[in-house]
This record gives sequence, structure tokens and C-alpha cells, in this order.
Amino acid sequence: MKCIINRRAQFSASHRYWLPEWTEAENFEKFGRCAQAPGHGHNYVLFVSMVGELDEYGMVLNLSDVKQVIKREITSQLDFSYLNQTWEEFQQTLPTTEHMARVIWQRLAPYLPLVRIQLFEHPELWAEYEGNDMEAYLTISTHFSAAHRLASPHLSLEENTEIYGKCARVNGHGHNYHLEVTIKGEIDPRTGMIADLVAFQNAVDDHVVEPMDHTFLNKDVPYFANIVPTAENIAVYIRDVLRQPIQEIGAQLHKVKLIESPNNSAEVYCTDADALPTLNQTQARMLAQASV
Repeated sequence: MKCIINRRAQFSASHRYWLPEWTEAENFEKFGRCAQAPGHGHNYVLFVSMVGELDEYGMVLNLSDVKQVIKREITSQLDFSYLNQTWEEFQQTLPTTEHMARVIWQRLAPYLPLVRIQLFEHPELWAEYEGNDMEAYLTISTHFSAAHRLASPHLSLEENTEIYGKCARVNGHGHNYHLEVTIKGEIDPRTGMIADLVAFQNAVDDHVVEPMDHTFLNKDVPYFANIVPTAENIAVYIRDVLRQPIQEIGAQLHKVKLIESPNNSAEVYCTDADALPTLNQTQARMLAQASV
């Protein structure tokens, strides 16, 4: 039986976004404060995902061996380093989060059966790489506060209460929503970027956070006048709103995840048929039992 295992590691390093063939004005226009000398630093968190068959001891790999490989090939070399000068790969292509994830994959692939590299630059920005040439994923997280009421305008209060419980109360209730938006695209061989990070953040802020923050969704967002603003429907709405702005910055929207509370979240993909996992037999049986 195949199983995916994950190993966490961390390192601290600094870097600078600066291309010597560009003028100072061009660098600051493209990279903002990240172009400032001598650079800036992060506490990076790395997740290495590997796949394999379970052996007679119930393991895919010996995690002690995995730990030593990651330390030897990655963390011992990058910890407390200036990334631009540490590895040759970062001298030709800037050490962005997405490019770093790709290079880490390349350096670990000869030793480990990789399926994914996930690298967090900080808790609100991370990249994923799955071995697909120059294609990578970049995620930013943000938040907004909003109120809503779960009630169909076509049903009575009693009917809505039967479906939505307390969430159907007439004056609504609020959440501090946590939003994760993932894009995918080709890593630029010089800048190391999938897309301009500032433009990505601005697209999410301008089209989602600002219009939805501190609103009563049912009343203030026209889309929800006749659509019940469940977490699922809000995620679908955000996905549809962001498709075009993300295309305009040169990337493709991949996934939207909306966390309504620590207990509830919903995620939708830009191409559902391609991205959603299929149910295995056990999951299908559990779903069928739950619906009875």
C-alpha cells in the first residue's frame, strides 16, 4: 500500500531581490522594499512530502535517514546564509520562494521519492513545487471580517431554521474570515517569480478584501442577494471574482480556500474536474453512511 509521508525542517536565511542589469529605479519598481540593500531575512519552514510502499515495519522511509538527507543537502547549507551567494542556482535566478522550492526539489530528488516541496517564507506566503519543470504554486493568505445570514429568500423562517439552525437568525452573525489564494504559473528564469507579488496581493485586496471587509454580505454584496452566503458559496464567489485579475498579472488562479472558523473551511479550484481529488472506496462508503 502506498502512503505519503511529510518531514518538516527549518532554516533562517537572508536574500535580496536585485538584478544588476536593471537600474535602481527599475529594481525598486519591480521588487519594492525587497530591493533594499543589503537584503532582508526570513525564518523559512520547509515541508518535504515523499511517497512509497509501506514496508514490513510500517514505514515508507526511515525518518532518521530522511532527516539526515535534508540536513546534509539543504538546511546545513542554507541556514544563516545569504541566499543570493550560497548556491549557483540563485545567482542566475533570484531566490524567490517559488524558485527556492524548485531548487530544493532538484537537490533532494536524487535521494528521496518526492511528491511535493512546500516552503513557507512566512505564515502568510508560501510556495509549492511538484516536479513539473518550471511550474510552481504560490499562496498568500489574508483576512476580512464580515457578517452574514444563512437563509434562502424563497423559504420561510421556519424552513430556513430547519436547514441552517442558528445561522438563520434574522439579524445574522459575523466571522473573521481567513482567506488563502493560490496561483500557479511558470517561474521566470531571471526574476524567479510566477507573477509580481505586489500585483498579486493588490488583486486580492482590491477585488476581495476591501469590497467584503466589514460588510453584511447578504445586503452589501449584490451576488448574495439571492445566493445564500455559506462558506462554500463565498469561496466560489471569490474564485470567480479573481479569475480575470489573476490572468492579468500573468498567472492562473488555482485554488481558493476560505476558513470561516477553526472548525469550518471550504476550498474550490479554478478547474474543478482537474483538481478535486476523487473519493476512494472507504471515503465513498463513509459519505454514503453519513447521508442515510
